[in-house]
Amino acid sequence: MNSTLLFLMSALISTSVSGRVVFEGPVVSQLLGTNRFVRIYLPPSYDREPSRRYPVLYLHDGQNVFTTVGPHVAFGWGNWELDKTADELSASRKMREIIMIGIDCSAERYLDYRGPAYPMFDPGASSRRIPAPGDNSRFEKYARFLIEELKPKIDREYRTLPDPGNTGIMGSSMGGICSLVLAWQHPDVFGRAASLSGAFQVERQYFLTNVLRQHRGKPKPLKIYLDCGVTDFTGGDDGRKDTEAVVAELRRIGWHDRKDMMFFLDDTPLKEPDLEKIGLRRDKWKEAQTSQHNEFYWRLRAWRPLTFLFPQKS
Repeated sequence: MNSTLLFLMSALISTSVSGRVVFEGPVVSQLLGTNRFVRIYLPPSYDREPSRRYPVLYLHDGQNVFTTVGPHVAFGWGNWELDKTADELSASRKMREIIMIGIDCSAERYLDYRGPAYPMFDPGASSRRIPAPGDNSRFEKYARFLIEELKPKIDREYRTLPDPGNTGIMGSSMGGICSLVLAWQHPDVFGRAASLSGAFQVERQYFLTNVLRQHRGKPKPLKIYLDCGVTDFTGGDDGRKDTEAVVAELRRIGWHDRKDMMFFLDDTPLKEPDLEKIGLRRDKWKEAQTSQHNEFYWRLRAWRPLTFLFPQKS
């Protein structure tokens, strides 16, 4: 039985004290010109220890991350159960208690999350196809919303540790590349980043090719977690090749395994006996054996970034 399944089964033992999701509602954004739905989890000791402050983890695709959204979201794969997992990990002293902020995606999820892109070309400008700046306005506005509007609001209204060493950002797929890019571009805000099955192939691998491979400076002050599986619903490798290339570049730049970077390869898709023990809906069993690019597998792997990015202090 693999370590993921062992962890999940041990985590079924509930804790006597739990954190809670205290807010699920719209937050007004002047930068986005609309509201963005946000969900806020506070850890178990938040009310008992009124002088204590906490690290904060910001989460993309917030509509899938907490148990309050129900067990059948994300096309039946279920939610990430991060509130439950964080409660159990902190109770067993495997991670620090943290505040978590889930930000729902918008209808423009790809443009919000994709990160930098190649410049656009105007084919009518001349026969030489003079490049014009790429339109990254959606990504840039989303980044500014997080940094200039949402984070200051959270730091004002909750007892946070606002420095970058205590501020993380995490997501999967498009949210995975978005998390790493945001931390890369704003290490003075996000000092910890996690990418689960990150979509590093988007925009012709722009971030990998034109950012990481071109970097000749020192490592940035970031603690980074990355993972992937080996198969996905498209017949691909769940981004394994691209993720391993990102990991190789980070090592070249100067990140060190188990110190300021962790990479986990989930190389064993689960079979029916394990899927039954875990309790996945039976109608999802067939797909779960051939695709690891979904909330079910991200739920199983989420304890790793939580314990790596926010380990219990000795």
